[in-house]
Formats: sequence, C-alpha cells, structure tokens
Amino acid sequence: MATGLELDASGRIEISDSDFAKLSHLIQTRLGIKMPPAKKPVIQSRLLRRLRILGIATFHDYCQYLFDSDNSQEELSQFLDLATTNKTNFFREPQHFEILTRQVLPSLAERSRRVSVWSAGCSTGEEPYTLAMVLSEFVESRGLTFSVLATDVSGRVLEQAARAVYAEEDIQPVHQNLRRKYLLRSKDRSQQLVRIAPEIRRLVRFERLNFMAPEFRIREPLDIIFCRNVIIYFDRPTQEQLMNKFCRHLKPGGFLFVGLAESLNGLQAPIRFLGKSVYVRE
Repeated sequence: MATGLELDASGRIEISDSDFAKLSHLIQTRLGIKMPPAKKPVIQSRLLRRLRILGIATFHDYCQYLFDSDNSQEELSQFLDLATTNKTNFFREPQHFEILTRQVLPSLAERSRRVSVWSAGCSTGEEPYTLAMVLSEFVESRGLTFSVLATDVSGRVLEQAARAVYAEEDIQPVHQNLRRKYLLRSKDRSQQLVRIAPEIRRLVRFERLNFMAPEFRIREPLDIIFCRNVIIYFDRPTQEQLMNKFCRHLKPGGFLFVGLAESLNGLQAPIRFLGKSVYVRE
C-alpha cells in the first residue's frame, strides 16, 4: 500500500498520522489553532471535497501538492479556510447583549460621543450584524455614532457575511421588533431568505485578519472587542499573546467580551474581570 494511503472501516481513504501531523502543525503555525489527534476525522471530512475538486486520490498526494512551492500560496488559502470552525448565530449568548445595553454602553456614553466596536472572528456575520442592531437601538435617541469592524481569517465566510443573506430559520433569535426594522424578506417567498437592511450593512466593515499576524492594522482605538468562542482553539501562550495584542488596540476602560465557556484567568495581560466573561482594559 502506498505511503499515506490508509483505509477506514468502510473502505474510504483515511489520512495517515504522519500526514495529519504535518497538516496540524501547519494550522497551528499559521492560525494558532490547536489540532490534536482527536480532530483528525474533522480535517479528513473537510478535505475530502477538496481532493475531489483537485482530482487528487490520496491525502498523502494532497500534502505533497499543498507543500509544493508552485501551488502553496493559492492552495494554502483554500486549506486554511477549511481548517477553521465557523459556528455562530444571531444573539448568541444573549446575556452579553443585555450587559452591553444596560452597563457597557451607558458607561461609554458618559465619556464619548462615538463608540468603536470590533467583532474579532466574526465568521458569517451574525455577531457583527447583531451588534449593529443593538447599537442602533441604543444610540437612536442619544446622539451617539458608532462603527463595527468585523474580521475573520477565512475569506470564504467573509464573502458570505458581506452578502448579508440568511435563511429565515437563522433569524429566530432576533426579536420581532428588530426583524421588522432591520431585516428584509425575499420577494420570492419560496426561498425563505432574509437580508440585512442597508442601513445596518453600512455600519459594518468586513476585513480579513489573521490573529497570528505580528501587528493588527486597526486604524482607531477601540471601545469594545467581542472575541467569543475563539480562544478555546488556542493554547495558553497563544491566548496570552493574543490578549496583549487586543489590549494594544483597546482604550483604557474599554471592554473585552469572550465566550461564556472561556476564561482569561492566569493570563498576564492588562485586563481585569468584571463578570459573565466580560473584562475591562486597565
């Protein structure tokens, strides 16, 4: 049997441990994302379609193709897109949006007339559009302005986010009042699609950004950073490096939201815990 060609119990090709080790090392080096052996079936499943598109028979052959200098740049982008996890939804972890409205935004409104927000790891756009809707409701009668920067390492999901089109089942967490104001239903009702209204789309700027970049090209100091359910994929040293990068762009007194299942305890970074996975820049 050729090197790298293994079969699972059903006779399908399976990625070898040695080839998976090469791919997982590449993912961690380029994206900072841990890929333990338990993730091998995930990578295998995602790559199968790529193999079919390229007409490549085995994962071993794909590794050779990926690491070949003639193909590496173009294929690397495709591979890293497949390696990222893009699970999200509107008003995910709704407690955070209550804290945002009741505590964070009133506090910021006392010291500034403009609020700048970053949705870091925005995936297909549900989080930054949720933020734009919540902020629009808050500033409506307060004379404030705001902007939302939304970034992700995957160009594929950013294209989907910029289209701002979602299935009707995806908008179930959005309150009816917000649906009426900020969501447009498709004229073809059989499609069961909605699109984010243009006044909300204009408030969100999408850019590609890799957390492993030495510096983030963010033009203005930030009041709020949402980076939720992202750092769980990184090891602790990478988490610490990332939090310190965030703090370089977060204003003193600015707020950092991480996922409810995530903790920054023990990391050496200039932040203090407020509660409910919310931190403030010291």
